[in-house]
Formats: sequence, structure tokens, C-alpha cells
Amino acid sequence: MEQRSGDDVERAIVGNRAGPGWVRVAHGLHRRPGCDDVTAWQTLLPTSAAFSHLTAAQLHGWWSPELPPGLPVLVDQPRADARSRRAGIRVTRTALAVPWVLIGGVRVATPAHTLLACARDLALLDLVVLVDAALRAGCTADEIATAAAHGSNGAPRLRRALAMADVRSESPWETLLRVLHVSVGAPVVPQHVVRTADGAFVARGDLWLPGTRVLHEYDGAVHRTAQTHAADLRRDRALTATGWTRRGYVASDLCQSPGTVLRDIDATLGRRHRPERIRRWLALLAASTYSPSGRARLQARLTA
Repeated sequence: MEQRSGDDVERAIVGNRAGPGWVRVAHGLHRRPGCDDVTAWQTLLPTSAAFSHLTAAQLHGWWSPELPPGLPVLVDQPRADARSRRAGIRVTRTALAVPWVLIGGVRVATPAHTLLACARDLALLDLVVLVDAALRAGCTADEIATAAAHGSNGAPRLRRALAMADVRSESPWETLLRVLHVSVGAPVVPQHVVRTADGAFVARGDLWLPGTRVLHEYDGAVHRTAQTHAADLRRDRALTATGWTRRGYVASDLCQSPGTVLRDIDATLGRRHRPERIRRWLALLAASTYSPSGRARLQARLTA
């Protein structure tokens, strides 16, 4: 293992007895108060290694899927270096060097590499959420496509996720609502602006069903506050006055009763209701962390 810098020694220490004033991170690893856990973990790694996968996604500040508890710190490092071993950290050895950037003094895999690493283990729906978040944070589609062009494990899934992604998404649950619509054959336009006949702004909706005057939106917890609820009611009245209909959905609609969303879509599009259309969405959902089985699968995979 490479020698740590003086700064690392001051902020973290490897040993069973760190003394008073140190915070335990893992067995034999301690940090100073005010120092992040990842800074302490970095003291165990060669300089060619970087935090990657879901750990890097969090360090990049992206939206997160519904993750199970107890996941290890995730790191990628080239095969040429000896694997770093300690409880609480999971190291994946890569054929090539790991591209990284510094965030808060720690080495974090670049956004495109982070997505490719996540694609090794995440389900398609979870990966679409992360790609939307990465695009929104400034990572480009070309960068992601380049990372996914190689024959690495997870590359085909990342290409599929990129094809389903949309930089206009403004929350993970909005991404899920969009994917549900697309999966049942109902294309939508995110962030559609509604205007009056003379061009005055009325509202910007999460999802517009083209060819209709209907907006479908995700209503998160923020919409339950009194102030936001009052603003929502004024907005709804303005939409109704211009001949538009708004339908709001919550997490349980998407995860527990998506058939009701499909029924609304079919009615809006004027097509015959076919309940079997929801099967593709149910398959995407069941594999993802937005279902108990999907969370259990990911937890087992990453803690094995």
C-alpha cells in the first residue's frame, strides 16, 4: 500500500487504538471530527483507485434510487494494484485505469465512468434515474455514449438507459412517471409550457401528452405543505380556465396501483383500455430498487 500524505495522517488513522477525539469509521480505521468518512477510506487506497459506482454517484450529488441499507463503500481500481481489503469497502478491479476527478479532496470516478460502474449492478429503471441526474448535472450524452461504447460489463444496459434518458427531468419520481408512460406506448413531452391564446404564461407541466390538453405530474411531499398546496390550487384553476386538465400522481400510484395511471392514459388518448400494457412497467419496477425484491437483490449483489 502506498504511503499516506501528512495531511491524510492528520485527518485519518489506521490502527485499532486511535486515542481520544477520533471517530471510528470501521474496524481499525478512524477519522478526526469534521472529516468525512470517505477521506478516511481513501487512506487505505492506492492513488490509482477512486470511489466509484453508487458511492461516486452520491459524491457527485446526483439523485439516488431507493437504496437498501448497509451497502459498502464502492471503489474501482486497476488490476495491476493489489486489492484493498477491509470490511465495509468493496473494490472492483478494472482492466484500464480509472478516470477520476477530485471532489472535496477525494478521488471520485468521472461521471461517465461512475454510470458505467453502476450499470454493472443496477436495474435499467434505476440506471435511467441516475443518467437523468448526471445529464442534469452537466455530464453530456456524448461522454456517456463513449463510456458505454466499450465491451465492459454493464455497457449494453447503460446504452439502453441513455436512450431512455431525458435531461429535462427534474426529480427521480418524475423520471419514473415518464418511463411508465413510455413503457405503455404513450410518448410525453417533459416541462411543457402552457400559454393562453395571446401567449401569456399559465404553467409549466411535468409531462404533456401530445395531441391533448392534459398534463400528468408527480406530486411529491413538497406539495403537501399549506403554502405549496395553495399555489397548486391557483395553478389548477388557471389551467382549467384555459381548457387544460392536470392530473397529479404520488409514489403509491406508480408502484402499487400503476393500472390506474394506465387507465387515465388510455382515456386521455382515446384508445381502448388494455390492462396488459402495464406488464412492461411492472417488469421494470420489479427489477429496480423501487420494489422490495429489487432492493434485496442489489443488497445481496453488493454485499456478497
